Amino acid sequence: MDEHKETLRVGSAVRRRRRRLELTLAVVAERSGLSVPFLSQIENERARPSRRSLQRVADALRTTDVELLAAADPARTVEVVRAGDDTDLAGSTPDARVRELARGHHQLHVLEFIGDHDAGREFQHRNDELMYIVEGAVEMEAEGRAYRLGRGDSLFLTGGVRHRWRATVADTRVLVVAVGDHIEAVDDGGR
Repeated sequence: MDEHKETLRVGSAVRRRRRRLELTLAVVAERSGLSVPFLSQIENERARPSRRSLQRVADALRTTDVELLAAADPARTVEVVRAGDDTDLAGSTPDARVRELARGHHQLHVLEFIGDHDAGREFQHRNDELMYIVEGAVEMEAEGRAYRLGRGDSLFLTGGVRHRWRATVADTRVLVVAVGDHIEAVDDGGR
């Protein structure tokens, strides 16, 4: 078994969907043909539904089993990524490395860029992102404005902002924390 593979907690996704539709467990039980106690156990992570049972629950909630799995929470995990761990991502070179600091399907993506990368590449992410300069310096262009960032500086970008950056000092280290694309961002409106 892959030690980095997560167990998804689908019960939380079932509960959120049921509540969003303002349905009781009894209504979902009637629609799915499953018992109320079993549905309660699923929602409380005390039972793992078979693929067929999950399809029946999804049908009752007017969605798909794939959507429920995509909305599932990962199991509670604690993971350490050591400095020497082989976590380099595809595209890393001896002069420019990208390390994944949190493995798996999480709400946040955490990457460390060491050295430079393709400075001509433009990025645009669906959700918010924070860049923190651990060492060195970078030049950043976001929404047509240029920024120079040095050690200890950070830059926050809301989802949808087009940006590009390049290291201006050798051995620059940049920490990037981004909300996962699978997370549905909510417009607060009150901010």
